Amino acid sequence: MRNLRSTLRSGHTVVGTWCNSGSPIIAELMAASGFDFVCVDAEHSAVDVPQAQSLFQAVVAGNPDCAPIVRLHGVDYALVKRYLDAGARGVVCPLINTRQDAELLVSAVKYPPEGRRGVGFCRANNFGLRVGDEFKVANQEILTAVQIEHIEGVRNIRDILSVPGIDAVFIGPYDLTASMGITAQFDHPDYLKARDEILKACQEKGIVPGIHVVQPNTDELIARANEGYRFLAYSLDITMLLHTCATGVGKLKGVLAHRDLEKNTPRHDHGE
Repeated sequence: MRNLRSTLRSGHTVVGTWCNSGSPIIAELMAASGFDFVCVDAEHSAVDVPQAQSLFQAVVAGNPDCAPIVRLHGVDYALVKRYLDAGARGVVCPLINTRQDAELLVSAVKYPPEGRRGVGFCRANNFGLRVGDEFKVANQEILTAVQIEHIEGVRNIRDILSVPGIDAVFIGPYDLTASMGITAQFDHPDYLKARDEILKACQEKGIVPGIHVVQPNTDELIARANEGYRFLAYSLDITMLLHTCATGVGKLKGVLAHRDLEKNTPRHDHGE
């Protein structure tokens, strides 16, 4: 399985996507398509821990080199360890606004002595067959990413990134703009300034900068990569499906409506 943390720490750029549908078939297909990671969204979907475990299994079945990770619903020690025990090889935690939030996240993700994650038989250690081996490597292999999606987090960004154990930052564009009173205005100067501040802080602290390009726009993703973002998320399953369906149906209906109009328009014969 791809070690996403090691890949990013070595300077490479990774491209993944979001899985919100809860469908193991879609998760498997997305992994098979060549993404570096598939992130199961436990914040804005109805996915629970047992379902997430099935999705992690589907990702690995689709492509053993695709890392299954999870976007948590928040910093919750009890649930963080359950997603990790289920097989997540990385976490993206929303609404990290303070240093204390980041410290709590690292504490939940890391085994002692770096944290306080509990040890138990689970899928991550082959249900007890590899307890010792997993304990030795987990702290080095599991990616810990904070999501900055509120202006308070931007103001505290350097304190947050000073917490040992934070590997990456992930910008949540919709919530960040919402917290600034400019929801979804991604060309607004204030949002661009906040985004630049996060990127600059990451570069200063040696933390990997990441961002989600929600719409399936490859040109925009390439533009973000050229700016220096290396932990990239390309759209999400439900949005890609909706975009493909809406575009295809819109084109078909337009052509068919024009055809029917021509077919049903009366013709006037001016000859004998």
